[in-house]
Amino acid sequence: MSKLVQLLLSVLAHLPLSWLQGLGAALGRLTYHASPRFAARLRENLSSSKIYENYQVLPAKVNQCAAETGKGALELSIAWCRSPEDIAAMVQSCQGWEHVDEALARGDGIIFVTPHLGSYDIAGRYISSRLPFPLTAMYRPPKLQWLEPVMQAGRARGKGKTAPATAAGVRVLMKALKSGEATIILPDQVPGNGEGVWAPFFDQPAYTMTLVPRLAQMSGVTTLFFVGERLPRGQGFVVHIQPLTQPFSGDKEADCALMNAQVENLIRRFPSQYLWSYNRYKCPAGVSRPETEQQGHA
Repeated sequence: MSKLVQLLLSVLAHLPLSWLQGLGAALGRLTYHASPRFAARLRENLSSSKIYENYQVLPAKVNQCAAETGKGALELSIAWCRSPEDIAAMVQSCQGWEHVDEALARGDGIIFVTPHLGSYDIAGRYISSRLPFPLTAMYRPPKLQWLEPVMQAGRARGKGKTAPATAAGVRVLMKALKSGEATIILPDQVPGNGEGVWAPFFDQPAYTMTLVPRLAQMSGVTTLFFVGERLPRGQGFVVHIQPLTQPFSGDKEADCALMNAQVENLIRRFPSQYLWSYNRYKCPAGVSRPETEQQGHA
């Protein structure tokens, strides 16, 4: 199965970008109509975010979000199969690279933080191609075991490395940062029991990882947020990089609220390109729901 999937991804990766994204848009819309769970979660999360306060525009925006989700899924073939040079050529511009240069000049390790927004894998490959050292991406192993070797082969290429979302993986990240290298973490992945706290995300409690603020407070580390904006009609991508709006304080709840607020700001810039179908508000096994929510269900 892994070899078959790898062959399919390779074929998709070499389609013209406009064709690939057109197929992705069709796939996203088909999934929306074929999967009630996908459709319900996308509608509920987008609606509850209140980004679009006019309910009359919601159906069109939901349809657009489904299409963008499909584009993002097929763009993984580019990120995992095309050469770093090909990927870099698709990025039309990068805004904020001066923040990376400043960190490099200080000799800092760099934490690159990006939510499930835009084409984050392509943006990550682009950033990796410009760094003078390896970039280690934290990942959560997929539920389908046959998919992991495909994903690993795609991400652990060139200067790219991976670390699983485990205690051992965290040690790999810490070692990389202490060595003055860089890491990538997706802050809106739901962590396991004991690895997060409840913090507001679009005014709803979301179990949020404490890992990013903890690593960010290591000596000699710079934290930068980024997003890979998908341009329309297959024109390519723009990478946006920005620093933290304010330093983390060491208070877990406050730091996770600050991180979520910065993620929200990025999403509000490109709302249709966020993965609204992701179950961001789930409660992990063994974790107690926040008191306000428990009272609401009483």
